Amino acid sequence: MNKLIITMISVLFINSIMSSTVFGEDAPAPPTISSEAAIILEADSGQILFDKNADVPMYPASLTKIATAIYAIETGNLDDIVTVSSKAREVDGTRVYLEDGEKVTLKKLLQGLLINSGNDAGVAIAEHLSGSVEQFADDINKYLKNVIGIENTNFENPHGLFDPNHVTTAEDLAKITQYAMHNEVFREIFGTQELEWQGESWDTTLYSHHKIVKGEIPYEEVTGGKNGYVDQSGFTLATTAENNQLDLIVVTLKSSSEAIAYQDTVSLLDFGFNHFVTSSIAEGKTFDVDGVEFMTKDTLFYTYPKSGQVHTEVNKDGTLEVMAQDGTVLASYELDSTEVAAAAEVKKSTASEESNPSVFDGLSDHLLFVLAALAFGIVILFYRQTRKV
Repeated sequence: MNKLIITMISVLFINSIMSSTVFGEDAPAPPTISSEAAIILEADSGQILFDKNADVPMYPASLTKIATAIYAIETGNLDDIVTVSSKAREVDGTRVYLEDGEKVTLKKLLQGLLINSGNDAGVAIAEHLSGSVEQFADDINKYLKNVIGIENTNFENPHGLFDPNHVTTAEDLAKITQYAMHNEVFREIFGTQELEWQGESWDTTLYSHHKIVKGEIPYEEVTGGKNGYVDQSGFTLATTAENNQLDLIVVTLKSSSEAIAYQDTVSLLDFGFNHFVTSSIAEGKTFDVDGVEFMTKDTLFYTYPKSGQVHTEVNKDGTLEVMAQDGTVLASYELDSTEVAAAAEVKKSTASEESNPSVFDGLSDHLLFVLAALAFGIVILFYRQTRKV
């Protein structure tokens, strides 16, 4: 539960950053892509650098497993031993060939889920966490809304096999991935190229199904990815990539072929890396506005075209705006006055002291008097014994 509280605070900060697809007069021409929906999200700033039908509900196929994985990591125990059911054993589609009654750790199931896209691993995870696939769907939808903060997603299962009510959007998937990539366990599995797998009925080497992650399509900056396909969804792809200037998330949905999904993804990655850069304003930086001092509460990130110039302005109400040359607001943040920040620190310190009371806190005045009298008596007795000697 503590992990969930911490991550909820983190995502509230992320979502507080203003997203924008408008970059003023220096904005580069967007790429032409064939996938029906797509998005580029800069993960640090939260800004959308490109989108096409990004808010249109679509079928995600196995990109569902990104949400299943981060939900399981945050709400389950990775060392738990999961007993595979017959329902998991008999699920359709891609599997890691789990056997009815086989006992597997939750972490190993997550590896089979993300690396080999195991639908059987997804069902085993759902049943372990929630008791049934139906209850899992209810639980993960609440989690996606209340913890990650997305509104346009409804999942009916943990794996993405077709259901007419199992829908999401490119933007929601990008935000789910953005959130998940803050988790080290998720990042590690999401970027795994290959893994030795020893199961009750299947010993093999698992290879990532994402061709860029696997290295079949070279792209040095790529750090992780997940692919998907069912007839109704077409080809779906989620990809993460970073360099020292950008941290990108690219999602493409309903591509008519696998080749087009990867072609569009590479085009979108090239567009992001070739034309944009992310900068930051350090935590604790102060700004003076007509004698009132404001301060950044956290490190603030903003993304802008490489060809353009930006400047910052702080309004009298403490709103910091990052602006392009033509006055377009790229990002906006609410700052604290230093007085408010100082008061918050005092309150935090006081709360900490109250949550860690001394051994004398809570004792009655009467008991303290008795203890003091007893101590005084011991001192007098010791003094008299010393005089006699």
